[in-house]
Amino acid sequence: MKKKIKVAILILGLIFPISAKSQDSDFGNWLIYIGNKKLSQKWNLHNEVQYRNYNTIGDLEQLLLRVGLGYTFNESKNNVLLGYGYILSENYLDNNTDKVSVNEHRIFQQFTSKQKIGIVSLNHRYRFEQRFVQSDFKMRLRYFLGLNIPLTKKENNKLYFSAYNEIFLNTEPAVFDRNRLYGGIGYRINKNIRLEAGYMNQFFEKNSSDQINIVTFVNF
Repeated sequence: MKKKIKVAILILGLIFPISAKSQDSDFGNWLIYIGNKKLSQKWNLHNEVQYRNYNTIGDLEQLLLRVGLGYTFNESKNNVLLGYGYILSENYLDNNTDKVSVNEHRIFQQFTSKQKIGIVSLNHRYRFEQRFVQSDFKMRLRYFLGLNIPLTKKENNKLYFSAYNEIFLNTEPAVFDRNRLYGGIGYRINKNIRLEAGYMNQFFEKNSSDQINIVTFVNF
């Protein structure tokens, strides 16, 4: 167990300097709730709330709400989902302390696939978004690769290391949108609830931002 925890700390230590090298980086906090309601053996309802701040808390960057209907197949290893998202962004004007509010309505389709390699659990997610941002229409592709490594014995299996990388690609000429790299530690309270806290670097074409993410996962 101690060896696994040391490995997790080492990985986090390798992730952190990547963002520290950025010349233009801001540090914020994201509070995230991700829920999943099982409607039947195959069908599930996804629900999600994200409260994103420019600072520790109180300086709203984005409020994101998602809901979706999913269908699971192939012995619960794969899931397809159709969803809707509403996003309120509070963007700072250039060289100004004033903000402007931007409303976005988003339709998305996604496919997720789970893999197991030894004790490591892998999660692939492919998402296609149709974004209605104010009067503009945009489309975007996203690929998420996440991993989960238990840090305690199987009979306990409460503490774990989590990491992911997600790349965002536009369908417009400026193809690269952003990349997110994350590493964190999670704790399983019971079979339905787990808590996770970690560090995320979000890299754009010309700058980057850093966040502490606090996530609650609930299955009910």
